Amino acid sequence: MARYIGPSCRQCRREGVKLYLKGDRCYTDKCAVDKRKTAPGQHGARRTKLSDFGTQLREKQKLKRIYGVLERQFRNMFERAASNKGKTGELLVQSLEMRLDSLVYRVGMAASRNAGRQLVRHNHILVNGRRCNIPSAVVRVGDKVTLAEKSRNMPPVLASLESTKRDGHGAPAWLKWDAPAFTCEVIARPAREDVSIPVREQLVVELYSK
Repeated sequence: MARYIGPSCRQCRREGVKLYLKGDRCYTDKCAVDKRKTAPGQHGARRTKLSDFGTQLREKQKLKRIYGVLERQFRNMFERAASNKGKTGELLVQSLEMRLDSLVYRVGMAASRNAGRQLVRHNHILVNGRRCNIPSAVVRVGDKVTLAEKSRNMPPVLASLESTKRDGHGAPAWLKWDAPAFTCEVIARPAREDVSIPVREQLVVELYSK
């Protein structure tokens, strides 16, 4: 399965905004975006004014990088969103947000989406009582996502849950988190206002509509 394996902080610096790809580190003074405000590379300091196409491209790249999706998979998700009734941009964000690795991150079982991806790939997550090791699997309303019993004492998971509780970043409104059972139930599809990401998805629609 193809995926980006380079430095996460380089992606944030390229977009000039925090994408929160490294969990708690992004909230500290170690964050690369705060320490080095230029784009990576020899000519990173030469930020020029973007054209309309360049602005649209950057929004697409941000959305892809936030969710860890490569181009072909992203394009397929866009085409499915475009074929359904509703606002294409919002439907696209909705589909990305309902990926299993993103859901694991949203409820606090993982410090980042990449960490959520690892939990899923390593068979720590159950969907409706059955193991699922496909990070891109899209959950549906009514599904229950549970952390495997043998995985509930893993230090990274406990640290992430404690950090989420301490910072007051509970599960979003479209998810119901049962802490004692380590179970999350999908009670609705996420509304756009429930998804706090620094992306203007309408520009992505404009880019693909050309």
